[in-house]
Amino acid sequence: MSNNAAIVDISQTANKFRSSIVLQAENKYIDVKSILGLFTTLVGGQSYELHVHGPDAEEAKAAMAEVFVKHSLDIKIVAE
Repeated sequence: MSNNAAIVDISQTANKFRSSIVLQAENKYIDVKSILGLFTTLVGGQSYELHVHGPDAEEAKAAMAEVFVKHSLDIKIVAE
């Protein structure tokens, strides 16, 4: 399965927001606005946690959840 479309979609969606959006995969933390970081981290079959902080965090959480579901990626959005 190629994750290229998912990676680009996730990064583009994240870049619409001013909030910090960080993906936690096991013990790695990746800024989802970084395509390179996503390429090295996003692999199928893993579950991820998403940490969102900032002025538009609620909107960002909703949009990011939608993108992850669209690409069948298992995500848990952590309430801060």
